[in-house]
Amino acid sequence: MGSSVRELAGATPATRDRYVDLLRVASLGAVVLGHWLMAAVTPDGVGNLLAVVPALQPLTWLLQVMPVFFFVGGFSHALSYRSLLRKRPGAAAGVSADSVYSAFLRTRLQRLLRPTMVFVLVWGAAALLVQLLGGGGGLTGVTLRMVTQPLWFIGIYLAMVAFTPPLLKLHERYGWGAFAGLAGAAVAVDVLRFAAGVPYVEFLNFAFVWLAVHQLGFLRADGRIRRPALLAGAGLVTAGALVAFGPYPLSMVGMPGEKVSNMAPPTLALLCHGLWLVGAVELLRAPAARLLGRPRVWRTVVAANGVAMTAFLWHLTAMFGVYGAMLALDVELPAPASAAWWAQVPLRIALAAALTAGLVAAFRAFERPVSAPPGAAGAAGAGPLAALGATLCLLGVLGLSMVGFGGLLDGRTALLIAIPVSAPAAVAMTLGGWLLVERAGRGTGVRAGIQRP
Repeated sequence: MGSSVRELAGATPATRDRYVDLLRVASLGAVVLGHWLMAAVTPDGVGNLLAVVPALQPLTWLLQVMPVFFFVGGFSHALSYRSLLRKRPGAAAGVSADSVYSAFLRTRLQRLLRPTMVFVLVWGAAALLVQLLGGGGGLTGVTLRMVTQPLWFIGIYLAMVAFTPPLLKLHERYGWGAFAGLAGAAVAVDVLRFAAGVPYVEFLNFAFVWLAVHQLGFLRADGRIRRPALLAGAGLVTAGALVAFGPYPLSMVGMPGEKVSNMAPPTLALLCHGLWLVGAVELLRAPAARLLGRPRVWRTVVAANGVAMTAFLWHLTAMFGVYGAMLALDVELPAPASAAWWAQVPLRIALAAALTAGLVAAFRAFERPVSAPPGAAGAAGAGPLAALGATLCLLGVLGLSMVGFGGLLDGRTALLIAIPVSAPAAVAMTLGGWLLVERAGRGTGVRAGIQRP
């Protein structure tokens, strides 16, 4: 791995935006660290440190960095799709925009779905075995329910990839106006939700809020974020005003038992939080670029990018593994937020990081991109087939993030868009959708030069 990382780092084109790669690694790393810190595990269950110590909730305005990842995704998707369009052969070669779309989906989703499917299948088999043997109680049961929760992020990312072509066209035509349209829709949803009491309308903001953040990545790709300080200041002030005077909670992550969450579904306050984060990271762009010019620093970022998704998928497995081992060895779990609990934090994080590294070593091969074999160009119906596959993956992954692997043999379900979904059904949708995307994207006769976030 060392030599390959050195070669990749050495072969980096001068035109590559290295800061984007750093932001991807840093944002996922912050999410992982945040999960490890927030978990308040006791022999009786799992709580949230931010609920135990509400005074820590302002830290979520720094540590809730998922908007940065989606912003980086927008930047990368714009470059990737445009690269495919430029490399598309002429009409004589028989390659249509339809097949370009399918190739785009396959290329963008390959490094996302392959490690995800391995994670899902390994955990599904383990959960079935545990429950067949009569287990599934205590911390094991909590783990089976919670280990899939981070998959919601992958579901949202799938939607962003699928909607990139039409939203990129809107961006190219309207620029900031396209972002304003999505942001305005998010405002309208919250007005209908909080002022008019319209039921279920809030779920539309899973699309409007996150796609608006994604749209900021398009603007960055075209160099149109020229006043990041203004963006950061406006976002921070507006988010603060919404929390101070509106119905929005202080925490930018979901809290147990709260009536309103800024995260699920996303709110206008979270969108403004995303604006301030995007402005803030853009202000750091120049000094970060100088740092990334150092060969050793850049090699570290390249190495981390190669395993970032695998580490994200397995980090909760590692965390629960550490707590399970502590309980098995009769190591005392102090009361959350007590002095003994804080003193134990460095050890728990170090052990979770070591176990995550072991899991990454075991599964990282599935994150490596695989070149599609050449085939017939311009397969008929490839675009709709790829879109269907992406939709099934989206629904399956979101459903699995909600239902978890607990209660497999009891037929446990969760509501996904008012439809009960079980874990087996969610796995089947995800697997079927992935296979459709793979089938549609092969043999299109186009390849992408990609800036991978």
